[in-house]
Amino acid sequence: MSQITKKPIQELAASGPGLAFLAYPQAVTQLPMSPVWSILFFSMLVMLGLDSQFCTGGLYVFKLFDYYSASGMCLLFLVFFETVSISWCYGVDRFYQDIEEMIGYQPCSWWKLCWAYFTPFVCLSVFIFSAVEMTPLTLGRYVYPAWGQGIGWLMALSSMVLIPGYMLYLFLTSSGNMSQRLRDMTQPQMEKIMQKNGMRPRLSLDSTIRETSGI
Repeated sequence: MSQITKKPIQELAASGPGLAFLAYPQAVTQLPMSPVWSILFFSMLVMLGLDSQFCTGGLYVFKLFDYYSASGMCLLFLVFFETVSISWCYGVDRFYQDIEEMIGYQPCSWWKLCWAYFTPFVCLSVFIFSAVEMTPLTLGRYVYPAWGQGIGWLMALSSMVLIPGYMLYLFLTSSGNMSQRLRDMTQPQMEKIMQKNGMRPRLSLDSTIRETSGI
């Protein structure tokens, strides 16, 4: 290009509109099948311009998703109920022995305290603190409007409301008084099947299989 245009390289490679609309088009014309390369080059410019127009808006949407539904309160809410369901409904001792049978040795007993007490307490505490201290979402100097924050809360509740909603569904569809319904909701399904068949549930998975199969 420098030899054809008789211009120094520094001038040809200077940044600015001339680089995209003068230097590159002239370079493309020197390539074989120049019409094809010209179409590809200017298509790239069009795509780049469209991306620049929508980039800012996409950043606001990404921030909305990240703040309300991808991290923070939603994860704390889900992890709290996950640890409670495993430690207090399925049973921390049963879960501890399941892991022992899978890995071949007993894990440290400290994990049982974390599953049953520390993790639920920390998750619930941070969740409450985050809910109390929550401030309107901002991106730089831009403060999201009320309707934008409402959309964010709808996205957050779309995953959080399923847990209490399903709990309410099980409670309403179960039979018996309140204590019986709560016991059925918090009891493992395999344990209920074994009790109906007159078997004594044990912690070991191998024992459960032997008793269920009549061995």
